[in-house]
Amino acid sequence: MGKALLYNCQNGAWISAWGVLYTGLLLVSSTFATEPDIQLRDTCPPSFSLSDDNRCSLRHMYQLYDSLQDSGIGGLKTALPKARDGFSPQQIDLGRLLFFDPILSADNSLSCATCHNPKQGFSDAMGRSVGIGGHVQSRSAPTLWNSTFLSSFFWDARASSFEEQALGPLFSPHEMGNTPEQLMASLNSAAAYKGLFKQAFPNQKTPLSINNVIASLTAFQSSLVSLNSRYDQYAHGYHQALNDNEIAGLNVFRSFVARCSQCHTPPLFTNQQVAVIGTPEPEGLARDVGAEQTFNSKVLRGGFKVPTLRNIAQTAPYMHSGRFKTLREAAEFYTGGRGHAVPKGEDLLLHWHISEPNLTSNEIDQLVDFMKTLSDESFTPATPKQAPSGLPFKHMENAHEKT
Repeated sequence: MGKALLYNCQNGAWISAWGVLYTGLLLVSSTFATEPDIQLRDTCPPSFSLSDDNRCSLRHMYQLYDSLQDSGIGGLKTALPKARDGFSPQQIDLGRLLFFDPILSADNSLSCATCHNPKQGFSDAMGRSVGIGGHVQSRSAPTLWNSTFLSSFFWDARASSFEEQALGPLFSPHEMGNTPEQLMASLNSAAAYKGLFKQAFPNQKTPLSINNVIASLTAFQSSLVSLNSRYDQYAHGYHQALNDNEIAGLNVFRSFVARCSQCHTPPLFTNQQVAVIGTPEPEGLARDVGAEQTFNSKVLRGGFKVPTLRNIAQTAPYMHSGRFKTLREAAEFYTGGRGHAVPKGEDLLLHWHISEPNLTSNEIDQLVDFMKTLSDESFTPATPKQAPSGLPFKHMENAHEKT
């Protein structure tokens, strides 16, 4: 059996070859909106196929499998949840331009890409993100990779849709600090956006609207798909994709001793549930109640949504507040014993999977090596050469600095 057939649109090379069996599953394109003309692209992103009615539908290998569960641990041939797709190429591309444009913030100082930087795994390499006016947030920015498969958003699972998620940062006074009225005024003052919204929403009388801003951001974020890691090639049958040490790490990951896969369930590498694991807060900070506030439930005090491990090697530091700087530190936390980091007097109902695995140092190294095989940024979208608003991308330069 040969390798999986996947195409890298950025360098024009086939990433391994698995015969013609899966030809046609991936429709790829490297055409993006070009500046200064800024004509929105009319072809879908990589791994999406274009329908006759101008809609992009995701195509991937996991669609060949039926089961959403495999004994709760995510077997190698387990299906993915349904993706959020069906947007036009123009809507996706408009979302890309909006995502990188600092015009979305009240003072034009930061964009969505400031905290979700593609060069940092669509995160920001910070334990606690920084919003408008230098306001330090209480949590880190989650990656956006594969968010098209998610059913809830934010660390505390307070949003149940892309649209709800997008509204939060835009109009939070401490994040992007905007208001619907100010945002519409800013976009209407940028001549380029009037034409771009007409291209993306050609059948609407008033294409430039808040609803269409949110729809475009949703379209773009739903196109961020990472399913071509070495692990994926291994899962689809090319077992040479992983070396013996990485396979040993996979076995640790799936073992009943470590139990990693029971929460970080393949192939999404999250079960999308809220879990209380007793992660320590940064020094001097009070306990973040997490999902307790979302669901008004004491049982979920200190609980957070299980994050995906896709591209985890690119998104340090780790946990909701960036408590651990390295993957090894994060893995070691679980070997310290149930509740070992919970302060005295703090009553948390820890998830039943949290135990004392007593992994050896070698097993932890193998586990970390395996998690690094989940990296795949081959379909990272291009950063626009310039913002339609004409604003500079200095906010992106600042975001590249790791703290």
